[in-house]
Amino acid sequence: MRRLPRLAFVFLLALVYRQLQAPPPKIPGTPGGPPVTSPRIRLKDGRHLAYHESGVPREQAKYKIIFMHGFDSCRYDVLRVSPELAQELGIYLLSFDRPGYGESDPHPGRSEKSVALDIEQLADALELGPRFHLVGFSMGGEIMWSCLKYIPHRLSGVAILGPVGNFWWSGLPANVSMEAWNVQVAQDKWAVGVAHHAPWLTYWWNTQKLFPASSVIAFNPAIMSRADMAIIPSFAYRTHAHQVRQQGEYESLHRDMMVGFGKWSWSPVELEDPFPGGEGKVHLWHGAEDLIVPVGMSRYIAESLPWVRYHELPTAGHLFPMAPGMADVIVKSLLLGDE
Repeated sequence: MRRLPRLAFVFLLALVYRQLQAPPPKIPGTPGGPPVTSPRIRLKDGRHLAYHESGVPREQAKYKIIFMHGFDSCRYDVLRVSPELAQELGIYLLSFDRPGYGESDPHPGRSEKSVALDIEQLADALELGPRFHLVGFSMGGEIMWSCLKYIPHRLSGVAILGPVGNFWWSGLPANVSMEAWNVQVAQDKWAVGVAHHAPWLTYWWNTQKLFPASSVIAFNPAIMSRADMAIIPSFAYRTHAHQVRQQGEYESLHRDMMVGFGKWSWSPVELEDPFPGGEGKVHLWHGAEDLIVPVGMSRYIAESLPWVRYHELPTAGHLFPMAPGMADVIVKSLLLGDE
């Protein structure tokens, strides 16, 4: 009879363990996985990155821009630069699925550094030349700081749009972090806290039904500003939305959270000017009414780094890059120096 409690305990442990484990990703091009429909490159470690090209042909381009998509997005969610501006300035746009999204292989070892190195390999595989421009939005904007740290020698200029901030970055005053923290709704404080303090619980926390999980994953309208709500109807063009999470949420959304809000060994406020000779510029854009990514950390970072050109949009929310005409404004500022 004594064996029954032990067996029950072992069964309970096995049940808990199973609940904490994410199902394996459905890797594109493998049995049971989604088909590969886009061109891809093979990285040095064997992973594939799927990409999408737009603008003028690569060989004819004067400016080559790599765009980094945000959370819960993919290669087709590229900055919508007008065909007229692309032709006028000779702009080639390259976007790609970050690991685990769309048709790019997952990367269980993903870190704040690894995606920057992926970008460098992508640029070399497509022969973009020694230098190129970068634009990153939201979670992709946060990775721009990593690119400035790890591959500054490859960059001609960077535009950082509404970047996610890590509340635990060193160098951020407690009042700045706390003010930004308190802008979040309660369920996001929990979801972000779990991703930072107990990443092994991230999958369970965002799939269990006992407590509300990430409001961003759940599309909670409470986190949308008035300006964002006005932009939402334009998302009808996203006929590709089904591809975003097709490999599973763990290696895309949850891995994003674990990396973005993880324990970094450095902070953007510690970065040195990547263009000391003035050969490039770093532009940071943020909406003052952003309820998804609080503006306070971007303000502080811009104040701390005199080489960052800061643009705060007083009535904009998080989705401002998708507003009509805004992509052209951002790109002209990056390439031509227009304010």
